Amino acid sequence: MNPKGFWSAGAGVFLRPRAVPAVRASRRSRLLSAVICAVLPLSVFITASPAQAKKKKEPVPVTGYQIPFECNQSWTGSTRSSHSPSAQSVDFNAPGDLGKPVVAAAPGRVVTANNSSNKGYGRYVVLDHGNGESSVYAHLKKVTVTVGTWLDQGALLGTLGTTGNSSGPHLHFEQKVGKKVVPAWFGGAKYRYGTARSANCVDVPIAGNLLAGPEAEVAVFRRVSGPSFHVLSAADGTTRTMRVGRAFDEPVVGDWDGDGLSEVGAYAASGRIFTLAGEANFVKIKFGARGDRPVAGDWDGDGASEVGIYRPSKGIFRLRSSTGAKSTIRMGRTGGVPVTGDWDGDGLTDVGLYDPSTATFLLRTRSAAPVVTSVKYGFVGDLPTVGDWDGDGVTDLGTWTPGTATFNQRVAAAPNAATQPRSIRFGTPRR
Repeated sequence: MNPKGFWSAGAGVFLRPRAVPAVRASRRSRLLSAVICAVLPLSVFITASPAQAKKKKEPVPVTGYQIPFECNQSWTGSTRSSHSPSAQSVDFNAPGDLGKPVVAAAPGRVVTANNSSNKGYGRYVVLDHGNGESSVYAHLKKVTVTVGTWLDQGALLGTLGTTGNSSGPHLHFEQKVGKKVVPAWFGGAKYRYGTARSANCVDVPIAGNLLAGPEAEVAVFRRVSGPSFHVLSAADGTTRTMRVGRAFDEPVVGDWDGDGLSEVGAYAASGRIFTLAGEANFVKIKFGARGDRPVAGDWDGDGASEVGIYRPSKGIFRLRSSTGAKSTIRMGRTGGVPVTGDWDGDGLTDVGLYDPSTATFLLRTRSAAPVVTSVKYGFVGDLPTVGDWDGDGVTDLGTWTPGTATFNQRVAAAPNAATQPRSIRFGTPRR
């Protein structure tokens, strides 16, 4: 990420043009100038000369981007002077690249998800990253997201293809500031066309009583080769590793067997399949539709967790019981990140949404008389991480700050909890 965060013109800094050396004019030349001034329109003389024109600098993206492919994969980027819509675009290729996962270069909200076009960009996705910035992923074989979905960095958005105006398999990628395509920046440095290794190896924060109850531990899902959950033990500070899923899957946590401890799982957006880790084997459940986001919770109060989804395109939660029966809860199309927890301590898991752009939770209880509460907590750009931090049976709010890898825990019973959170540093900071 650019440490200043703004390009010079956007920050109100202007470069002073070099002074033009003074030349003494002859009497004849001064007379000629006076004649010209009397004849020509004024507009001629307010036009800046090349020496006086202020040279504009290219905008530098504020957002911390990484190459839009799995951690440690090598990809070759190229361009050409006739590259449409801009020579600043990047065409990515790798051996056997057709059908390979394409992931978000940075966190953002899906504003375009075309899964049917065979013209121009073909099937493509546009992510809005805030700050007036966006990124474009074109010629996809398959789009796995829908408009309104909030995607974290490294999350799957489609697979590489050759749809639209494409002569062969590749990913057409753009970084934009406003409407202008700008030079791509990855890992805080301007991209140099050629072969580079993806550092899209980010941690995703999670929480649950994964080691011992009743207090929740903090953990991260690491999007690396051989993806894994890393759980920090609150008792002795050691870390335990649990493995499930693939680097571009979405992590889920729940008490699948009802033993009082949480287990891990993963959701594959491409096939809409939950893979839940158990003591003896893995359980697979197919549920959801394109663009859905996974959730888990004890929907019926029997002590065991079941799976569910949040559908951004309709603003609804779909909850699946252990018998396969489904129920629906409407939350509205806020484009937030889904969260679940027992907000009122009645033994049923409730639902909610978190908006990273405003650092605001919207929580809905599932009691006979549902209550919707808005709580502002964390910092803009944080990711939500909720858990029962004090073991009292009520889920507390929390966030994780990507730049510092800090969990900020809000314990409801603690005085001034909203302004004096308990902080734990765990995971790898993003850059």
